[in-house]
Amino acid sequence: MTALVAVTAVTAAPAEATPRLVPAADREVVFTADGTTAYGTLHVPEHRAGQRLRAALLLHGSGPTDRDGNQPPASSPDTLAQVADALGGEKIATLRFDKYGTGRTGLGAYRDHPEDLDYPAFVRQARAAYESLRDQPETDPHELMLVGHSEGAMTSLVLGGTVHPRPAGLALLQPQAIRMLDLVALQLKAQIAEATRQGQFTPEQQRTINAAIDAAVTSLREHQPVDTTDLPPAITQLFDAFQGPNARFVESDDAVYPPGPPPHSDREPRCC
Repeated sequence: MTALVAVTAVTAAPAEATPRLVPAADREVVFTADGTTAYGTLHVPEHRAGQRLRAALLLHGSGPTDRDGNQPPASSPDTLAQVADALGGEKIATLRFDKYGTGRTGLGAYRDHPEDLDYPAFVRQARAAYESLRDQPETDPHELMLVGHSEGAMTSLVLGGTVHPRPAGLALLQPQAIRMLDLVALQLKAQIAEATRQGQFTPEQQRTINAAIDAAVTSLREHQPVDTTDLPPAITQLFDAFQGPNARFVESDDAVYPPGPPPHSDREPRCC
């Protein structure tokens, strides 16, 4: 009798390949708004190949603030660069860019007529940046966020209700929560109060200067010349600048009040 022995060959299934890790990296991003080429830095944290990441657009505070949150040479706190590093640690990609008048972007199409540069132009530039971030191969278009500092926080609110897709979240850092000129007046009065405390002004001089600041704000809003008689030279220079090439921007920014939350939707942005 012949014994038949069935031999079963057992073949081990190959272990599922582990997706390779792509190291963290920065790269230059270029986009266009209103005929001006803007330049920025996309930070992509370490991730699995093919993975789509949460991503945030970082928006600057007021003034000539570049992609890193600096106004060189006077001020270099690296505000936005530090925010990008912190978010990168949470596996969130970020885009920060040189807005009009800063870095590689410069004034662009407004070079020959800077007096035409107003706040809505900065909002349109931010919109173009958001769309650029949305279209990056590493980002998840349904997990985009707006992170704004100071004036950038107000821009986040203005922008958040109109971009597509809607942002999944908003982060408002030291937001500009009142009209621009009211904020300027508060800051100037705080400086005068400190100077008075140090003996540079008398209490009576402080009251006179504060009244002159209020009158200057009223004049700007009424499109009247500012009386700088009772203002210190540094404050006089500031209000002179507000009446010069910056007048259109100041007027259009100051007109935004209150910025308000984005309109209601089925998916409310998370705000912190």
